[in-house]
Order: sequence, then structure tokens, then C-alpha cells
Amino acid sequence: MRLNLLAPLVAVVLVILLGSVYVVREGQTGLVLNLGRIARTNIGPGLHFKIPLIESARVFDKRFTANAFSPERYLTSERKDVSVDFVAIGYIEDVTAFYRATGGDESLATDRLAPIIKDSLRNEINSRTLTKLVSGNRNEMIEGQLAGINEGASTLGVQIVDIRFKQIELPTDSEVISQVYDRMRAERHQVASRLRAEGEEQARIIRAEADREQTVLIAEAERDAQKLRGEGDAEAARIYGDAAQRDPAFYAFQRSLEAYRKTFADGDAVVVLERNDPFLQYLRSDR
Repeated sequence: MRLNLLAPLVAVVLVILLGSVYVVREGQTGLVLNLGRIARTNIGPGLHFKIPLIESARVFDKRFTANAFSPERYLTSERKDVSVDFVAIGYIEDVTAFYRATGGDESLATDRLAPIIKDSLRNEINSRTLTKLVSGNRNEMIEGQLAGINEGASTLGVQIVDIRFKQIELPTDSEVISQVYDRMRAERHQVASRLRAEGEEQARIIRAEADREQTVLIAEAERDAQKLRGEGDAEAARIYGDAAQRDPAFYAFQRSLEAYRKTFADGDAVVVLERNDPFLQYLRSDR
């Protein structure tokens, strides 16, 4: 009988003991609620006790966490539409304010941080060109906005230490994409035109050089040909001179035959001469 009463009593004691103990790990902070009201806060790491059934403990992570937000669309100073995807890195600075503002719901804290950060970034992005936004010093831009962001985040008990841009892109329904493509096409056309102009210039240089070499070669060939013809004519004249000196009569006969051959080459030539003309001396029958 006593054993039957002892077992439930031990179970109740164990439940009470387990319900009165809670653990806060390193990097965490604890908060104790007494009937729903905050009784103790900023409880450090270790084993702690609370009143069972009356008090409840909540443990929160105080380490740096990355809060991801949905991409937000902004307008740059040139009125160009961009989509910015970013992550806010922060931690719980005041657990009491955090619990009162969010009830300990981290997703609710992220939802309330979103408009604070996005509105702050909007002012900065609106004042920058697309080029400066993409290739400029983002750390400088973020540092200038952290003070204002943390002023708003302090109501949530959160401290933001950095904001990182994950991606900056042009929305698919934005006119900026077509403008970028048009500019890229124009740049490619410009490069192609420059290359064609350079190619045409090189072609003209090569053709001019080839024409010059052709002219030089033809001139040199003509010069050599005239020289050879001159040498040939001189050699022929010498040979004819030698022949004339050795046998003047045969040389005169040979020259006359060549003259007859040239004169009557086509077979239709008509020559009118006197009977005793020297040109006909070798055609007379009396010779």
C-alpha cells in the first residue's frame, strides 16, 4: 500500500524537479516569465532554477545570425529599376525588448526589420547611379546607413552589424535590360566597325605594296629587256659589219633578200619602180 502511494509521489517530485531546472548554453541568454510577466532577464550560461508551474524560461541565441529578406526593387538616380537581394547580420542586444516586441518569435522580428532596412537602403540607392551601385564601395554605403537602421531596430532589441548584398540584378520586366542589351550591341557594332576599318586599311596597305612591287618588277624587267635587246642589236650589227667587211657583195645580196622578203611577205604587195632601180638589181634576168 505504501509502495503504491510512494511511486506517484516520486513521479510528482521528479516532475517538479525537472520543471524547476533549465540550462542556458554558451552564446545564449535566458529570460524567466512569472505568470506571463517578465521576472528575470539577461540570464547567463549555466544551470538555473525556476518555480515550477508558475515560472517558465525562454532561451535565446545571442550569437550573430543572418536574416535573409525577400528581394526588393529600387530605382537608381537615373530612374533605372533594379532588384536587390541582401542579408542583414545582427544579434539580440536587449532580450527584454526583443521579447516584448516579438514574443520571442524570430521570424516576426525579421518581418519587422525588413521595412526598416529596406527603407533605409532605398534612400541610399535612389541617390546612386547603377554603375556606382554595382561597382562602387558598398561597405561605405552600408556604414552610412547602419546608425539609422539600428535606431529603428533598437525597438526590437536587435543590433545590426552589417548588411551584405547577395545579388543585384535587373528585373526581367524592366526596360533597363533592353537598354543594357542595346548598349552592348552598340559597343559590339563599334568594335566590329573598328576592326573592319583596320582590316580595310591593312588591305589597302598590302595592295599598295603589291602594286609598288609589281611596278618595280615590270620596270626592272623592261630595263633588262631593253638592255638585252640593245646588246643583241649591237651584236647583230657587229656580226653584220664583220660579214660586210669579209664579203661586201654577199652582204649586199643578203640584205636585198631580206628587203624582198619583207616587202612581198603578204603576197599582195605592189611596188612601182623604174626599170633600172637598184632595188631590182638581183631580180633582173641578166644577172
